[in-house]
Amino acid sequence: MDADDISRRTLAHYNLTADAFFAGTIDHDVRQNIEALLNAIEAPAPWTILDLGCGPGRDLKTFSQLGHTAIGLDGSERFAGMARAYSGCEVWRQDFLHLDLPPARFDGVYANASLFHVPSAELPGVLEKLHATLKPGGVLFSSNPRGDNQEGWNGPRYGSYYDYETWERYLRAAGFLPLHHYYRPAGLPREQQPWLASVWRKPEC
Repeated sequence: MDADDISRRTLAHYNLTADAFFAGTIDHDVRQNIEALLNAIEAPAPWTILDLGCGPGRDLKTFSQLGHTAIGLDGSERFAGMARAYSGCEVWRQDFLHLDLPPARFDGVYANASLFHVPSAELPGVLEKLHATLKPGGVLFSSNPRGDNQEGWNGPRYGSYYDYETWERYLRAAGFLPLHHYYRPAGLPREQQPWLASVWRKPEC
């Protein structure tokens, strides 16, 4: 199965389960992740933020309510429509494997629970496009389920599950500088923290 087929199958799952996904995630507390991105941006506020894989628009609405220009992006037709309605923000429907992003547009890219769906063979190209759409000095936040560098199907969804060292190699190869990383949920033993969050900067020059 090629990467486009993998993407289509994963997105089909989200289209079918969009309402249940929204109901099940709307109350998730991700303030730690939102603050990790915003606290790392050094340009004067307000900022232009790309919510990559915005889903039904929960975090997109938060960024907008904080006074920033927030644009969502999702490959799921259902999610894109829900995000527009819920957040009132502009939302682009784009498959991660075929991103068409403006150069040097964004102060921050927020990729919460989204980039792990990209097959590893396609990840370098996706990261290069995210690097290019950030302004110099801009910040990329990512949060992914951590693992031992395996990938494959988890039910109807495809995922790639990295440890920090491997993830850092991918990000550095795309031109990003590491700022910091942490595991979620906070305050639990590592074996009870399935999420790896990390913050990266595009160099000024």
